[in-house]
Amino acid sequence: MLTVLPYKEHAAVNDSRYTLHERERTVPIPSTITPVPGYPNKLVVYKMVASKFWQVRCWISGRTHRSSCRTQSLRAAQSFARSFYEQLLALANHKSIPVLNACTDNLIDKAAVKPKHTFAALAAQMVSNEQARVDRGEFAIGSLQVLRNRLDAHILPRWSICSAAAIDYASLLSFTQFLSSSFSTTTVSQYLIIVRKVLSMAVSVGALDKLPEFPKIKIQTTSRGAFTLTEYWRIIRTARQLQGTKHPENCNAMRKNYRLRTAECTMPPDVAWAIGFMVNSFIRPSDLKTLKHRHVEVVRNDNTYLRLTLPETKSHGLPIVTLQPAVRIYQQITLHYAAKQLTGPDNYLFLPHLHDRNYAHWVLAFYFNWVLAKTGLKLGPHGQERSLYSLRHSSITFRLLYGQGIDLLTLARNARTSVDMINQHYASTVTGEQNIGMLQSRRSRLSVTS
Repeated sequence: MLTVLPYKEHAAVNDSRYTLHERERTVPIPSTITPVPGYPNKLVVYKMVASKFWQVRCWISGRTHRSSCRTQSLRAAQSFARSFYEQLLALANHKSIPVLNACTDNLIDKAAVKPKHTFAALAAQMVSNEQARVDRGEFAIGSLQVLRNRLDAHILPRWSICSAAAIDYASLLSFTQFLSSSFSTTTVSQYLIIVRKVLSMAVSVGALDKLPEFPKIKIQTTSRGAFTLTEYWRIIRTARQLQGTKHPENCNAMRKNYRLRTAECTMPPDVAWAIGFMVNSFIRPSDLKTLKHRHVEVVRNDNTYLRLTLPETKSHGLPIVTLQPAVRIYQQITLHYAAKQLTGPDNYLFLPHLHDRNYAHWVLAFYFNWVLAKTGLKLGPHGQERSLYSLRHSSITFRLLYGQGIDLLTLARNARTSVDMINQHYASTVTGEQNIGMLQSRRSRLSVTS
C-alpha cells in the first residue's frame, strides 16, 4: 500500500527561496550592497529577492529613503542613485551637515553646509533649469544628456557634498589637470563650463558671493580630416565590393566585442549608399538615423536635386538641397526597399528594418570603419582619426574646391552651419596649391570705348 507523506516532507531544497516572509524578500542581499563612488557611504545601491532591478537606499533628514532604479545595469543604477540623492538634498532644508573637501581631504567644521546648498543640490537645480530650456526648445535634448553624463562621470563624484565656497581656483586647477590627462582641450573646457553653470546657480540662490577665477584653457581644434577625391572613390568602391561580405570575425565575437547581432554580421548595401549620400548632401552622420522618406522631395526643373526637410539640428532648420548624384542614390535605396515595403513616408532611408535607430547608426559606423581599415585610410595625413563625420567635411571641401563661384554664406546655410565654422574646420584642409588655377587666374582687360 502506498503511503502518502505530508506535503512538508516532500519539500524541495530550494523551496525556502519562494517561501520567504514578505519582509525578508525586501531585505538587501549583502553581497550586492554597492556604494556610489564619490558620495557618502549612506548612499548605496543593492538587490533584493523581490525584484530583478537594482534598488537605491539613502539616509537623509532622519529617515531612510528607498526607490527602485528600474534597471538591471549597475552603472545605470549608480547614475539613478546620484540623481535620487541630489533631489533629496534639494528638498531637505532644515539640517546642516559637515562637508569633506574633495581637494584637501579635510573636514570643514566651521562651514557646515545646508543640504540644499551642497554642490549636488545646486547641480540638481541647474539640471532642472536646463530641462526647462529643453521643454521650451532653447536647448537640445542631446546636449542635456551630455551635460548629465559629464556631471555623473567626473564632476559630482568629486564635489557632490562640497559647499560651493569650497571650490576655489586651486581646486579648479587640480580638476583641470586631472581631466587634461585623458581628454582634449575642448572637452576640458566643456567640463569647466558645466562647473561654472552650477556655481552661477549658487550665486543666484545666495549660496556663493561671487564666482571663483577659472583656469584659462587654450582650445586646440583638430579637423576630423576630409578625404581627397581619389580617397573618396577608393572608399565607395571598397564599400560596394564588400557588400554582402561577412566580417572576418565570427558572429559570437562581434556580438561580445561590438554589440552586433547575428543578423548584422554582413556588410549591408546601405554603407555604400550612406557614403555617397553624405558626400552629395552635406548632412551630418546623426541625420542618417533620423532621415525618413517624408523628409525627401525630388525636384526636377533646370536642375535636378533632392530637397531635404530634416528636423532642426544645432538651431538650424532650413531645408538642404543636394547635388544631382544624391537623386540617383535615393532611387537605388527606394528600389531596393520597395520589395520589402519599407518605403513609406515614415520609413527610414538607411537600414529601415532596424527600429533602434542608435543601433542602426552604430551598424553604419562599424562597417564604415571596416572600409577605412581595408583601404588604410583610417588616419589622415596628420594622424587625425577619420569617421563618418569626415564625409561631411569632404562634402563641404569638395564644393570649395570644385564648385564654380560658390560663396561661403550660401554653402554654410545649405550645410546648416556657419561661415566661421567652415573657415575654422571644414576649410582647414584647403590649400593654395589645390586652387592654383584660381590663384594664377587673371582678369580680362576691359576695352574702353570713347
